[in-house]
Amino acid sequence: MPDWHGLPLSYLAYLIRRYTHVGDVVLDLDAHPAAVAATAYLDRVSARLITGRHGLHVRLLPPSPERWTRHAVRRSGPRVDLILAALPQGAQGLTRDGIAAAMSTWRPLLRPGGFLLVGLTAAQPQSGEFSHRATVIAAARAAGFFYHQHIPAVLVPLPEHEPRTTPERPDEANDRRRLLDGRHLPTFRDLLAFGTTATGEENARA
Repeated sequence: MPDWHGLPLSYLAYLIRRYTHVGDVVLDLDAHPAAVAATAYLDRVSARLITGRHGLHVRLLPPSPERWTRHAVRRSGPRVDLILAALPQGAQGLTRDGIAAAMSTWRPLLRPGGFLLVGLTAAQPQSGEFSHRATVIAAARAAGFFYHQHIPAVLVPLPEHEPRTTPERPDEANDRRRLLDGRHLPTFRDLLAFGTTATGEENARA
């Protein structure tokens, strides 16, 4: 089973379990097989985004016979409890207005109290560039979402020692403490959670 945009299946399943309950509807905008598998394993209902003459709507995917339970059809309305999205999508850039426009079409698909979980797949910005994370948070707020949580998901085991900034020379042995070509290796994926409604704690901080 392929990873979900670099995120292991076990970690994705943990996130789905954390943000949903048994029988809830989960929509992965890319219909990624890892998301569909994790959703079925947790007795949630997978959904697919359909573009029709009247705009976007959600179609529930029936579970396999061995996963069919009374919970699987408990939440059979037109809206979902959790949306999984990877940004940027296709050729779309990480511009605030473009992301806000996309999120504005996703928000009506969520039930009150539902969550949008965004994985940032773009390379980290260069020095002097605006943070991708800040751009997405600003776009989500413009689309009517409430910022809920930042989750840095570790992708690889972290080194025992902090890498030194000097690149290794060809004649040096690999001491596993240097950077690759003088650059840090990507070790985590930024995940951002947004809600359709604010929690009591978030209202108190506002």
